[in-house]
Amino acid sequence: MFHREGQKIILSTFFLAIALVLIAQFYVSIPWLRLSLQVMALVVLILILQFFRNPKRKVERNFDEILAPVDGKVVAIEEIEETEYFNDKRKQVSIFMSPTNVHVTRYAASGEIKYSKYHPGKYLVAWHPKSSTENERTTVVIRTPKFGDILYRQIAGAMARRIVNYAEVGDSVQQGDDAGFIKFGSRVDLFLPLDCAITVTLNQKVTGAKTCIAVVVQKDEEREIT
Repeated sequence: MFHREGQKIILSTFFLAIALVLIAQFYVSIPWLRLSLQVMALVVLILILQFFRNPKRKVERNFDEILAPVDGKVVAIEEIEETEYFNDKRKQVSIFMSPTNVHVTRYAASGEIKYSKYHPGKYLVAWHPKSSTENERTTVVIRTPKFGDILYRQIAGAMARRIVNYAEVGDSVQQGDDAGFIKFGSRVDLFLPLDCAITVTLNQKVTGAKTCIAVVVQKDEEREIT
């Protein structure tokens, strides 16, 4: 199954690939060049199909957990001052997506959309420290039953040129549902309350709507930690 954001690109690439295969077959007389062009056309089509794949995932929704919003690798876990919405300290978890990852963004938690804003910007490489505040990005805040307000930020990378965000203020959203798409290499940052417990580690590979990123810390657990 493929994401709706890729429909036009997939169709265009399909017809171009077929055209190139046929042109090479009937108009290119050099065997190795003909075969090279045909293989190249098919490889490009396969890469486009792979990029826009949208695998169905059965989500076990849990108000006590924050799930990964995307597939990728955890590249940052730190306490940071969030200045766009909260203006206070938050736990930040950043997930980097390579071009080979599924690029669907999914809601990390169920709740109500309280804030959704698009920011034009630069196209620094997604792992650059300033990409979170200087790159093209969208910021979305979900009010959840157990974690309060959580924020996630879709960030364009050096290759990304379009971020798609479906979240609108007032929407009621469900954990694991489709929240948007980022085309060609990117990153998503999560900003979570300080009193939650992060359950992933640096460089860990995570799966969107499957891997637990953080959990609510119960009062008795809090006492044990302190």
